[in-house]
Amino acid sequence: MSAPTRQSIVDAQQRLQGVIHETPLAKSQSLSNLVRGELRFKPENLQVTGSFKIRGAFNKVAEVAAAGARGVVTASSGNHGQAVAWAARHFGLPARIVVPTIAPVVKIQAAEAFGAEVEMCGTRSSERLDRAHQLAEELGYVFVPPYDDPAIMSGQGTIGLEILEEWPEVDTVLVPIGGGGLISGIATAIKETRPDVRVIGVEPKGAAKAFESRKQGHRVELPGTDSIADGLITLSLGHLTHPVVERYVDDIVTVSDAEIREAFWLLFSRLKYVVEPSGAATAAWAFAAGRDLLAGHRTAAVLSGGNCDPDTVRHL
Repeated sequence: MSAPTRQSIVDAQQRLQGVIHETPLAKSQSLSNLVRGELRFKPENLQVTGSFKIRGAFNKVAEVAAAGARGVVTASSGNHGQAVAWAARHFGLPARIVVPTIAPVVKIQAAEAFGAEVEMCGTRSSERLDRAHQLAEELGYVFVPPYDDPAIMSGQGTIGLEILEEWPEVDTVLVPIGGGGLISGIATAIKETRPDVRVIGVEPKGAAKAFESRKQGHRVELPGTDSIADGLITLSLGHLTHPVVERYVDDIVTVSDAEIREAFWLLFSRLKYVVEPSGAATAAWAFAAGRDLLAGHRTAAVLSGGNCDPDTVRHL
């Protein structure tokens, strides 16, 4: 299997039952008024390990643990690493996490608290991925991809099933795009259940790999990225995630860092949520460019994580 299916997502949902939180959709009349429609938020900032990543990581680590893995290793900007560390501890496996030198301290400390060994390596995703593969070979551990893997995508797709189950009337779902694992899973769950529901991907203007890929008609690798949304600044979609995005995602839009900052403040002041910049991208688009397009619609926005350093919170 090279892509998730609705059945693989249902299987992941059963595997995750009792392990993660089924985060309830949050309502805010004042924020809904901004878009002149009904806007609800899927608060994965309140999830186990502080982000959606535990869904895919647990699903994948469960798979490799059952196959007899001696340990796991991964590369991550922070949230995936924490999730793999947590899942590895659950299954009694050692974990090694390779993070960029610019990774938020709070994410590094969390991974270490879950028992993983953390190593810093460069600032580009390609650097830490190369190092993680090297470690996996040296140690005899299994590499757990951050997004480009059917089990990872299937785990993330459980968010889509939860949204449809809790709010059958939803007609639009906003999802942030990093490497594409989250939106691939959610879009598969939604389109293979309710093909009439719009799925819109949101990414930073400074890391618009999915936007450019669709515009140019092929998978694009950016020469570099620049955004405060550190979890969304991968240089390209994955080889597996890109075709799923092209098949199931209705539209891809971008947001500025200024819009993300404004969204952070609105979520903090109105909902009392601390949402990291990557997690606030969907709300940023809804509050800014998306207002007219969402008017009269019932929209769910995925807030993908809330692992912010105190210094980042003060800056935002």
